[in-house]
This record gives sequence, structure tokens and C-alpha cells, in this order.
Amino acid sequence: MIKNEKIDQKEFLEIRKEVLKTWPTGQKVSIEEGIRYHRTLPEEKRFSLAMLKAQKSRKTLLQPRAGVALIDDHIKLLRYLETEGEADLLPTTIDAYTRQNRYEEAEKGIEKSKQAGTSMLNGFPAVNYGVEGCRRVVESVSRPVQVRHGTPDARLLAEITLAAGFTSFEGGGISYNIPYAKRVPVEKSLRDWQYVDRLVGIYEENGVRINREPFGPLTGTLVPPCISIAVGIIEGLLAIKQGVKSITLGYGQGGNIIQDVAAISALRELAEEYFRQEGYDDIELTTVFHQWMGGFPEDEAKAFSVIALGAIVARLSGAEKVIVKSPHEAMGIPTKEANAQGLRATRQAISMVEDQVILKPEDLKTEVDLIKAEVRCLMNKVYELGHGDVAAGTVAAFEAGVLDIPFAPSLYNHGKIIPMRDNEGFIRIFNKGNLPLSEEIMAYHRQRLQERAQAEGRAISFEMVTDDIYAISKGKLVGRPR
Repeated sequence: MIKNEKIDQKEFLEIRKEVLKTWPTGQKVSIEEGIRYHRTLPEEKRFSLAMLKAQKSRKTLLQPRAGVALIDDHIKLLRYLETEGEADLLPTTIDAYTRQNRYEEAEKGIEKSKQAGTSMLNGFPAVNYGVEGCRRVVESVSRPVQVRHGTPDARLLAEITLAAGFTSFEGGGISYNIPYAKRVPVEKSLRDWQYVDRLVGIYEENGVRINREPFGPLTGTLVPPCISIAVGIIEGLLAIKQGVKSITLGYGQGGNIIQDVAAISALRELAEEYFRQEGYDDIELTTVFHQWMGGFPEDEAKAFSVIALGAIVARLSGAEKVIVKSPHEAMGIPTKEANAQGLRATRQAISMVEDQVILKPEDLKTEVDLIKAEVRCLMNKVYELGHGDVAAGTVAAFEAGVLDIPFAPSLYNHGKIIPMRDNEGFIRIFNKGNLPLSEEIMAYHRQRLQERAQAEGRAISFEMVTDDIYAISKGKLVGRPR
């Protein structure tokens, strides 16, 4: 049974031998050399420092998603986003083959990309390029660079990219398993991510601060705030146990402004509370707001409106970072020009509200209190099932459906929860499945959903869910009957 315990150094090194054998580039990884290289990086390339400065100066930093198959093209892309897009932080989005540890197919994708003269992969195959190739990326830009991916087993990817000089690494054992993979057991992904976080902890123990960011949006589709917040807190606790000191917890835009701002407030308050409860009072905690992750309008003008709303809400919430979308989201992978347009639109929207008041929890008390009560219900049950151990409790919670992520493909996720919007666009819970929410909380959800049903003159049904999923791409927030 997995426990939330720091991996023993001897055990870590034994596992590491096998991890580095997975692909030839792993044999060239040296933690010691990576640590020496990180110490040479200037301050402007350190991700954790940028997040800390944003927090102290009450700024919201901009970061896109981006990644292509060939190194030179990837560097050109990041430089374009840095200059034309004015991005504060840069990504390296990893390709789908690498995310599934299918490095041979990624290698073929590189060759096909060379022949075609364009990227035949949907991201950057960092493992195939190894430390040397990845370091070229870090040295070619002047902003901090983060690895963004979607990998249940990211151990080799972390070894290579951290040694190469990337100063932030995204993901976690829940958020990069349940929404992304079908057949990976929760206990396996948690163990593999304990390795990643222990690796980060080793860098930390040697004076190198690496930022860690669990993936907040999960499936990105009608995810009740309490679920994403509970998952973020759990992944934060697991990371901190392994020695992580800089952590950025995220939340994906739901669509209702009040609920979204309340969610970020509740996330920040609860994370601090649970971290302190576990005895951690020296953690650099920041937040990230993800612009709308669901379906986008095909019309670019309408897409810009969705982006602008996400930018404004990110700013009003006080999040230290916003992950920016592009006006081409409905059409697939955006061009560098579209990506830069999304960044500039976000920058303009944030600039116009930057000097205005950030909404405070007391202004949103009802929703903040509701979210906090819901998260506590989930976390209390996780601790109970794990007999006080959050790692063991997480595995048991997914087995029991106590943690349940809507619309996730994983066989280890019950998928019984049914969320839908109320009459004002708040994401509510129609069917809680096995979530341990109190009757009082569920009565409130039913009341709000009934108000919508009455307003629309129809019974509450699954049709509302499908209507809500497509609503924003059709120009609305709530999926009203036509």
C-alpha cells in the first residue's frame, strides 16, 4: 500500500537506474551536472522567482501552450511568443507519443517532420532530444520555461528536462492520469509522481528551486470547483512531502465569474490550511487560472471574447498566472500568430482591469463558504480512508468513488457524478455519485438546479448537461433550449 512518505535515497537511486535505461538519452543524464547548470541561470530564467515576484507585486503573468517537433522550429516558436506575444513565461508542450512513453514513435515523428518541413507531432519530443537538445531551448530564450505535458509516468521526462535547465514542471499523479489515461492504476501513477517530486526535492536540497504545478482543469468540462481543488491540494501535499518548496495550484475557468473568483480564493485559503495542518509553513504557494478549456466558437471574434473574459476573471481572482488560449482553439493546434494574438488580447484585457479592485473572499462569501465546505467533505473522507495518510486515502477514495472526476476516461474513475449549470451559470452537482457531500450541501445544489428547470420549463435531465457542454461554442454560457 502506497504511503505519503519521502522516498528513501537508496530506493530512489535503485529506481533511477531502471528509469534512465528506458531510452538512450537517459544514460546521459547527470543530476550533479544539472544542479551546476541551474546555478548558472540568471534570475530572469527562474520560474519560481517570477511567480514569487508576481505575488508580491500583485501581477498576473501570461503563459501560452506551445510545442512542435523540431528543435529549431520550437525555438523560433518560443521566441515569437516571447517577442510578438509578449509572454511572461514560456511553455514546452510535449507531444502525445512522449506522454505515453512511446519514444520510438516520437522518433519516427521527428523524421517525418524533417521530411515534411512542418511538425508532424503535436508537441516537443523532449526525451528523444535528451539533455543537450533541451538545453538548446532553455539557452535560446530569455524567459523561464516550463514543461507542460499530460504524462502518467513522467519520470524520464523529468530527469531530462530538469537536468537541461527547465525550471518548472507541470502535472501530478491524479491530474495527469485520470483525465488522460484509461488503464493506469492510481497507485502506480502516484508512485511514479512521487519519484518526480523526489527528484525535484533533490534539486531543492542542493539549492535549486524548481516550481511544480499540478494540472488544475482536469477534464476541463463542467468540473465542480470542489473536485479540482481537492485534487490540487492532494497533489500539493504529495509533492511537498518529497521536498518540493515552490508549488502553483491551478483551476480551470468554469464560466460563472463569481464562482470562478470564489474558487481561486477557496483554493488559496484551503491549500494554506491543509499545508499548515501537515506541518508545512515554508512553502511558496501561488495560483494559476486556466482560460476556458471547453469547446470554443469557430468565429475568431467570438473566440476573442471568450479569451478576454478568461483574462479579466484571472485578474479579478488575483491569480499569479493565467494560461492563455488562442482564437484558433476550435480548429486544432493554433499557429504561432494565433497564439500571439491570444496573448496580446489577454494582456490588453488584464491591463484594463489591473488597477481595479481584486474581488475579495468576503465579497463572495456564500460561494467561497460552499466550496470550502465541499472540499472539506472530500478531504475528510480521503484522510479517513487512508487512516490519516493522504496517499493511501487517495487510492482508496478513487476505488470507492469518493473522488470522482466527471467525463474522465480512466477505468479507475467511477464516472458517476453528473454536473450541470444552474440558472446563473454556476456549476452544480445533479448526481453526486459516491461523493461524501452532506445532505445540506446537496439540497442547495438541487434547489439551484430546480430554479433553472422552472425557468426553462423543463425537467432536470441529462439533456441539460449536453446542452451546457456545447453552450459556449454556440455563444452562451448556459445551454438553454431553443
